[in-house]
Amino acid sequence: MNIGLDAKRAFHNNTGLGNYSRTLIQSLSQYHPEHEYFLFNPKLSNKYQLEGKNIHEIIPTRFIDKLFTSAWRSSWVKNDLKKLNIELYHGLSHEIPIGINKTGIKSIVTIHDLIYKRYPNQFNPIDVKIYDKKFNYASKNADHIIAISHQTKQDIINYFGTSPEKISVCHISCAPSFADVVDQIEKDRIKKLFKLPNEYFLYVGSIIERKNLLNICKAILLLKSELNIPLVVIGNGKKYKEQVKSFVKENGLENEIIFLSENINAKTSSEFFYGSCFPAIYQSAIAMIFPSIFEGFGLPVLEALWSKTPVITSNISSLPEVGGKDTYYVDPFNPKEIAEGMKKIYSDKSFTENMKSEGWKFAQHFTQENCANFVMDVYKKIC
Repeated sequence: MNIGLDAKRAFHNNTGLGNYSRTLIQSLSQYHPEHEYFLFNPKLSNKYQLEGKNIHEIIPTRFIDKLFTSAWRSSWVKNDLKKLNIELYHGLSHEIPIGINKTGIKSIVTIHDLIYKRYPNQFNPIDVKIYDKKFNYASKNADHIIAISHQTKQDIINYFGTSPEKISVCHISCAPSFADVVDQIEKDRIKKLFKLPNEYFLYVGSIIERKNLLNICKAILLLKSELNIPLVVIGNGKKYKEQVKSFVKENGLENEIIFLSENINAKTSSEFFYGSCFPAIYQSAIAMIFPSIFEGFGLPVLEALWSKTPVITSNISSLPEVGGKDTYYVDPFNPKEIAEGMKKIYSDKSFTENMKSEGWKFAQHFTQENCANFVMDVYKKIC
């Protein structure tokens, strides 16, 4: 089967949607090599390359397509799909080409979350209108929808009125490097490179209001007199980050909250940009703290479980789906609960070792092979 995939984010995005796209494409190529995978990329990238005997990168060739790459991706790409005899097109991030339902080519769209519907005030109003138009069109016109969690499936049903039978839940996987055990020499090298403390808690994610970093900082403040261990932050932000930094300064936590993206070596390191050093950073942490108010999936939780790093996360939205029964769940609005979890994991070694081993076992549900098989089952159901 000739399978087309929207690969814009696979080639150009280094956050969640890009990671999802790259991991799924490589997994499909590896575990289902009998198919050909055509990656439709609006323009060449110097960031990422995806390689495999059955992987083919397709970029615009006509002058007008090169000039208006957004129009090519959102509609005109249908001409290339037909020329290449694409039988199935998968929009990996909420979109499908306009009019593809009239071409005879089957289409699937992955919807990761509908956070813009739940928290529209946290988005630019113009972006909310654009998202609504694209998501609504895709959900109505795709032959089938993949939701990355049961939470997202329920949101699609609730907000768009989509039939449950049209939606399949296919959980996602993470980069296989998180499953590799990092030796102490490499951990020490990374700590030295980025000037990391010997002991630390870890936060990974964009620094935006929904991700709730401020309440972790409040938990750190509560613990300062009895458990003075810093928090390493991987991620960046704008307005909300400044709010967090103001709290940090006002409460004298400059030495306790380490914004790694501001480290001079991190700014210039390809290891940091591409995330190849992240397994070492995860595996050196006491615990990964992720008290997000809402997630479509929560990939950092899975990355931590694969790394045998204990996780403290929220007891709401999709996060219990990803964390399993041996993750430490908290009310994300309660800094005291977050602080209690940090203290428990640091002080109770038996409890922590059980979290590591049982969390790793649960993570085996989300192997790349399993996730690729679930998606391929949907492909075969549609074609």
